[in-house]
Amino acid sequence: MKSHSKIACLLSILFMGLGQLYNKQIIKGVIFAAVEVIFIVFFLPFIRYGMWGLYTLGEKPQAFVNGKVVQGDHSIFLMIYGIISLALIFIFAVLYYLNCRDAYRVGRLRDEGGKPNNFIKSLKVMWEQGFPYIMLSPAAFFTLFLTVVPLLFGVLVAFTNYSSPNHIPPRTLVDWVGFQTFIDLFTLAAYKDTFLGVFSWTVTWAVLSTVTTFFSGLVFAVIIESNGIKLKKFWRTIFILPWAVPGYISILVFRNIFNAQFGPLNQWLKAIGINGIQWLGDPTWAKVVCLAVNLWLGFPYFLALMSGVLTGISKDLYEAAEVEGASKLQQFFKITFPMVMFATAPLLIMSFANNFNNFNLIYFLNSGNPVNTKYKYAGDTDILLSWIYKLTLDQNQFNKACAVSIIIFIIIATISAFNFTRTRSFKEEDMIQ
Repeated sequence: MKSHSKIACLLSILFMGLGQLYNKQIIKGVIFAAVEVIFIVFFLPFIRYGMWGLYTLGEKPQAFVNGKVVQGDHSIFLMIYGIISLALIFIFAVLYYLNCRDAYRVGRLRDEGGKPNNFIKSLKVMWEQGFPYIMLSPAAFFTLFLTVVPLLFGVLVAFTNYSSPNHIPPRTLVDWVGFQTFIDLFTLAAYKDTFLGVFSWTVTWAVLSTVTTFFSGLVFAVIIESNGIKLKKFWRTIFILPWAVPGYISILVFRNIFNAQFGPLNQWLKAIGINGIQWLGDPTWAKVVCLAVNLWLGFPYFLALMSGVLTGISKDLYEAAEVEGASKLQQFFKITFPMVMFATAPLLIMSFANNFNNFNLIYFLNSGNPVNTKYKYAGDTDILLSWIYKLTLDQNQFNKACAVSIIIFIIIATISAFNFTRTRSFKEEDMIQ
């Protein structure tokens, strides 16, 4: 007895739609065959060119012939074409798999004595059983081309020499250099010192900015929720105002407040006989100012969050603790703090990741300055993300910027995953599932 499932699957492997035709599903077979024909006729030439470009990144640079500019290969465009080609190959591979899978399943139905569905019934079954996948397909398609393709481009640039002044297309070609860019970051003295210095400040900044905003919000929330405090809504409203004002506006206001020449803070200090301070010109003071401004902008978020958590804690717990003779401090560390951490630990980790990449505050407040002569294109308050901005927009060091981006992703992903899996909320959710 011949196996319809195997024959249909083999035919679909040879050419899309042949298995469906074998299973006497003519319309479905024609549609699958048309997909492959369209792919071969319209997309395959582009894919061949794109894959050649991705492999070589071009062979002919721009040249001058008889006083005229003769355009050559543009390495970056070729790389993008190659990445799009990979995306098209992936989509076609998925369709090819679905074609073979469909032919095999219908063939197996025939082996079991069943009758293949006609085209209309096949559409109804596909709509009923595959409705979630049909609805998700457009989002997946756009995610592939609007998110995955740009991300893959950024990763691949890190393995090239795409940088100024010698490798900027179309005047010159870009070449694959493997891990040389990463090696340069850790071996070339200028880049090594810059990376280690900026990285150490980035970690310090992320930890301190997260801890200060988190615990400031917690302390203010506990004070406001205390029994002896009146006008609780008024105090919540007052303290939430810094969060309601657009952060960009607040940062620019603080930039003027801490200006060493005409800032009102220094003017007030001079009025009482104190010499003005280089708030944004001194490395230490500049870092303190960054943390202070971030505290002003960040603690209202945690205040609102903590207030919601605190109102959800049963008063019976505190009453029972008082009966047992627990002090206010003991109640805080035994009841309040554990309950708050259980509810907010994932958000605390996300806040750390956000502060690790808090470009807006660092760049708009002081542009990463003051300048550090030992650093390569970075200042004393630059974090990794603002350094990347300067490497790309100001210095055209695209390969090194992409290499640093990959390192940032690895660090953030590792730290976040490690901490998420160890939070009580994550563990209890896993136990429930």
